[in-house]
Amino acid sequence: MQRLVIFDLDDTLVDRQGSLTDWVSAFSTHHALDEKDRPDLLQFVRERACPATFETIRKQYGLAPSSTTLWRDYVTYMVRPVTCPPAALEGLSKLRRAGWKIAIATNGDTQIQTAKVTGSGIADHIDAVCTSEAAGARKPEAAIFAKAAAACGTDLAQGGWMVGDGVETDVRGGSAAGLRTIWISAGKPWPGGDVAPDRVTTYVQQAIDLLLTEAY
Repeated sequence: MQRLVIFDLDDTLVDRQGSLTDWVSAFSTHHALDEKDRPDLLQFVRERACPATFETIRKQYGLAPSSTTLWRDYVTYMVRPVTCPPAALEGLSKLRRAGWKIAIATNGDTQIQTAKVTGSGIADHIDAVCTSEAAGARKPEAAIFAKAAAACGTDLAQGGWMVGDGVETDVRGGSAAGLRTIWISAGKPWPGGDVAPDRVTTYVQQAIDLLLTEAY
């Protein structure tokens, strides 16, 4: 099996959930939204944050700014605090020095996802980023994994690993695409089903260490 690993981005290499919660609080306060509006607002952006999402939000809450302005402000807010743990960055560098090809496959708008990868410093330690917008396919579809592999100059048919926190998107999707999988559990139990991850770790740094020492 070739040394190819594809990582998820949000809540695997960077913390999206915490940033989303902070954004909802700041946005609600700025636009004087009711407390009861916050769960629905969070759901809007958690599911799929893109320019069209903010046209829906603008109409839903009767906001004066244009959807373009709301989207631009969201991107700025979400990118600014994004960091990747230093141990994970060093681990990515070790993987590359050990001959691994590294890609990111992430569902989301190319503008914001690429900005996160660049702003967090991840871009300096990987070979390729494949967003669902650019790929024309979303995880768990096999096409996005194949395009991520191709962007590294590799062939998905030769195997590899998928590392991520998503049960459906990363583990079941990666497995269906022919990849071995590592689930980032964050301490949660595996929900079960007909497909299980090959390995389970709590944090991404542990997954990287596993790839470096065991998973060949």
